[in-house]
Amino acid sequence: MSLDGWNRVLVLGGIRSGKSQYAESLVADAATVRYVATAAGDDGAEWAARLAAHRDRRPASWSTEETASDPRRLADVIATARADETLLVDDLGGWVTVLLDPAHQPADDTTTIEELVAAIRECAARLVLVSPEVGLSLVPTTPLGRAFTDALGLVNRAVAEVCDTVLLVVAGQPCQLKPPATVPAADPAGAGVPAQTGPVGDVSVPASPAVTTPQARPAAPAVAIIPGGSLPVAADGPEIGPGMELPMPDLDAGPQALERLAGLDLPGRGFGVLEQVVAFAATTQGTSTPQPWESVRVLLVHGDHEGGSAAGTRSGDSARRAEQARSGQGVLARLAAESGAALQVIEAPTAAPIEDGPALTAEQVESALRYGWRLAEEAVDAGVQLLVLAACGAGTEAAAAAVLAATAGAEPSAVLARVINRGEYDDAAWMARCAAIRDAIQRCRGMAREAKDVLAQVGGGDIAVATGILLGATARRTPVLLDGPVGMAAGLVSRDLAGQARHWCLLADHGGQPGIRLAADVLGLTPLAELKLDLGEGANALTVLPMLRSALTLAAALPARPDPAAEVPTESVEPDSPEPDSQELDFPEPDSQEPDFREPEPEGPGPTSTSAASADHSGSRAG
Repeated sequence: MSLDGWNRVLVLGGIRSGKSQYAESLVADAATVRYVATAAGDDGAEWAARLAAHRDRRPASWSTEETASDPRRLADVIATARADETLLVDDLGGWVTVLLDPAHQPADDTTTIEELVAAIRECAARLVLVSPEVGLSLVPTTPLGRAFTDALGLVNRAVAEVCDTVLLVVAGQPCQLKPPATVPAADPAGAGVPAQTGPVGDVSVPASPAVTTPQARPAAPAVAIIPGGSLPVAADGPEIGPGMELPMPDLDAGPQALERLAGLDLPGRGFGVLEQVVAFAATTQGTSTPQPWESVRVLLVHGDHEGGSAAGTRSGDSARRAEQARSGQGVLARLAAESGAALQVIEAPTAAPIEDGPALTAEQVESALRYGWRLAEEAVDAGVQLLVLAACGAGTEAAAAAVLAATAGAEPSAVLARVINRGEYDDAAWMARCAAIRDAIQRCRGMAREAKDVLAQVGGGDIAVATGILLGATARRTPVLLDGPVGMAAGLVSRDLAGQARHWCLLADHGGQPGIRLAADVLGLTPLAELKLDLGEGANALTVLPMLRSALTLAAALPARPDPAAEVPTESVEPDSPEPDSQELDFPEPDSQEPDFREPEPEGPGPTSTSAASADHSGSRAG
């Protein structure tokens, strides 16, 4: 689709505004499209001519389904669509007309509309809906006309609420209504949004932290955040549990993009390992010509782990780095500024010592998962096209290693990186961390190993929030860039909740950490680079981000390689010039005096041939 990163699009417009043609252009790059026609076709010759014009515009590869016989069938078609399909529904005005038809009465129209909205909300396929916007006209003078406009207005509002993007086409020109074109600036005082409260266990409910875009060279702190580190609860949020059915990316678009790359007019051998980036962007955007990510948000999750997991760390160090990021300072904020990415600092609850008992309560796990899901949804609603998952916290490496040991059976000492303290290896701290992980795994023997249980027993708040972010991003068809232990641990947990989540993740770098390498193997992720940076989780991803954007820009903009068969050589000999003869060609005769090209033997690699050289000279003379 041309609107990259969106799953559900509503296109509104007046009569003859061009809304249908614009909607068709959004799905023009799809291999196949299921065109869902909602209007009845028995309203005379003029109406039949309109329908025929619509049919003539559709490519032969599109299939057509009609739902005019039963208003409820539209919801069934949308609900049963597969993740690899593209649906175009044209239009909801025709559907409302059929819904109000006396032939389908008496019926519960409200329930039918609710069923349609629910089907759109849960639709796994890429979905574009067309609907007439009648709210700008006069109130109809007839009861039937008023009933139609009232019903259609209700449908448009309900459908727009669950769609990712809403556009209004006026005189053929699309105007984006949702999400808004710009993100409201953060309140400099840090108090722009009031906190929401609502107890769940001992967890209070603040609003989401503020999002800021750091300046490349800020003169003063530019990032504000609502204080507080507890997690919110979305009472009406999704039910997160094993076996979730979330959308898959378009797996056909990746090979199509690589095939297109092979035909570009490149001076060298191609994109190398960056072909992986182009293929990933193609699958997640659903097009063989993916565009660079323009809107990027860094989600920095700050959460500490107590006990042996944090051995060797200095008290308050992670909180200081989180505060740096909030004020637009520090490594992540600087890299985000250089990349033009927004930065959001997220507070997760501190995890209890895993060697003594669970890291979190079951209520805290549920709250953290929903909080992460909501953060991803808010980012997508704000127009974000790529999320970068970052983390800072004491003991995060040990917690990630514990998750890896619990989910993949890894030996803690084999996946836990050595501890560096003040520039030197701290083997005593490393052994304390290993002991804490082994004690926790021993304590959990015989317990359930479901995803939520792993988060509660050994994971912690930061990994739980990160897991929710991955699941929420997957649900909204938004890719996530990973590069550290918290993100990879979240990937392992999310795999057990929804196997589709890993297909929306891209690993920037393993950072030389054995745990990340093993987790990447388990998830089937290949790191893009090996920079050997150790600047904190998220830094590697932001470092390679400009390179990824450059690769996508080139892949989208470069022309195809010219066809050699289409190039016809032309001679530049003037008409009155004499024909060149053999005396004008300064080549020796191929006789016995021909030099022996085999002597001396060449010093470098590569074969040489006397006969080949003679053939070249003879061919030049004959030409």
